Amino acid sequence: MDIILGVIEQGLTYSFLALGLYIAYSILDFPDLTVDGSFPLGAAITVFAVLAGIPPALALVLSFLGGAVAGMLTGVIHIKLKVQDLLAGLIMQTALWTINLTVAGKANVPIFNKETIFTTGLANLIPANLNKYTVLITMIPIVIIVKILLDEFLKTKAGFILKACGDNETLVRTMAVDPGVVKILGLALSNGLVAFSGALVAQEQRFFEISMGTGSMVMGLAAVVLGMKLLQNLYVMKDTTKVLIGSILYKASIAIAIAIGFSTNSMKLITAMIFLIILVIGRKNRKKAKNA
Repeated sequence: MDIILGVIEQGLTYSFLALGLYIAYSILDFPDLTVDGSFPLGAAITVFAVLAGIPPALALVLSFLGGAVAGMLTGVIHIKLKVQDLLAGLIMQTALWTINLTVAGKANVPIFNKETIFTTGLANLIPANLNKYTVLITMIPIVIIVKILLDEFLKTKAGFILKACGDNETLVRTMAVDPGVVKILGLALSNGLVAFSGALVAQEQRFFEISMGTGSMVMGLAAVVLGMKLLQNLYVMKDTTKVLIGSILYKASIAIAIAIGFSTNSMKLITAMIFLIILVIGRKNRKKAKNA
């Protein structure tokens, strides 16, 4: 039960990383490498804010805004400066390494003696006999609120334009909207969610580490593809729900790999293999569907 609890907690905590990549890759069709920098950016900002005495909930908001600015700059580099999408993300990811070190002050910053959202607010209302469920009980309402807000946004005209931008830029132009601006705002939302996830991880683990974002892009993308591919026939289920489930399934896959004997040093390899297997299976399924 402790393993299952840990899987669900981590799945929910990293679910915002998956949601951010869902916007960048599935909606905007933008291979955004900024993610590996914006994830630790969120952690750096939240650690800096908590150490400065700022309430942990407000620190999460600041982390979201910081990630949004990073995503916006990636969009500006790509759209306004005409830099290829992959290179724009790589440039921003590289710049964020220095920015993250500057914000945090050093490569490793603990906040073990500071309050976080998992020790204040709602956490204080949890009975003593349910203390081991504190992270889960705290995360569930946050995930629900963010998911509802994102779903409602995607139903609006702005959300429709965002979804159309990745599929058909010509359609967006016919609506008298600049697709470049839409991409910039979409990348801002995407990286805001990624940074928000990094902030939650930092508050849950109680430390910032400069390399904590390494592999975030592949990790989040694996969760997105896992949820979207395995649940693709459940048409009544929203894509955001599939992504959230995919995040939990991804963490479950990692837990299973460790349980059968893989070391924690193999996590990046396992992530890459899971991602590759999902893509291969998805490709075969598409071929079968076409042949049918």
